[in-house]
Amino acid sequence: MAIYRFRVTFEDYEDVYREIDMPSKATFLELHQAIHNATGYNPDVSSSFYVSNDQWKKGTEIAFLPTERKRSNGVLAMEGIRLSKFIDDPHQKFYYIYNFDRPYDFHVELIKILKEEDGKEYPLVFKAVGTVPKQVAAANFPLPGVEDEDDEEEDLPADETEYGVDEDEDFDLFDGEEDGEEEKGTGGVEDGY
Repeated sequence: MAIYRFRVTFEDYEDVYREIDMPSKATFLELHQAIHNATGYNPDVSSSFYVSNDQWKKGTEIAFLPTERKRSNGVLAMEGIRLSKFIDDPHQKFYYIYNFDRPYDFHVELIKILKEEDGKEYPLVFKAVGTVPKQVAAANFPLPGVEDEDDEEEDLPADETEYGVDEDEDFDLFDGEEDGEEEKGTGGVEDGY
């Protein structure tokens, strides 16, 4: 059986990566779980792989815990898709978004195709470089639409001149008009319409 060696790199932390050996018959769900065994992140959150080109442009989506909208649009499920189905290139790339609520983006690139070695258990973390960034806790951010009692809105001043804006002020100068007359020149800029 063929073994795929993937390099999994954090998009924003290129010096942090994991090389993971996966059997060709493994599913995207097994790769998803292997990535999180290697990073220590919780694998039980909504995430997606996207088949990508050399510029990391997202193509076909393969999702874990997809939203109802994605399901109705026919998104592929990780647990039902083997890796080999989407390996068309010896350097195949997948763009991977982990945890849509607090996302981390990864580049997953096939770097080698090997033969299975007797006595080795797969998936296997072949190489680990760098320390993975800590996950940002959702508790550190206010939820939209939920007001904190300490965060009462301050009363806005009724007098707008406090901010340097006087309603009676003539703003025609900004439109190229001076004292009610239009300027004769356009300052080298003409309107092409």
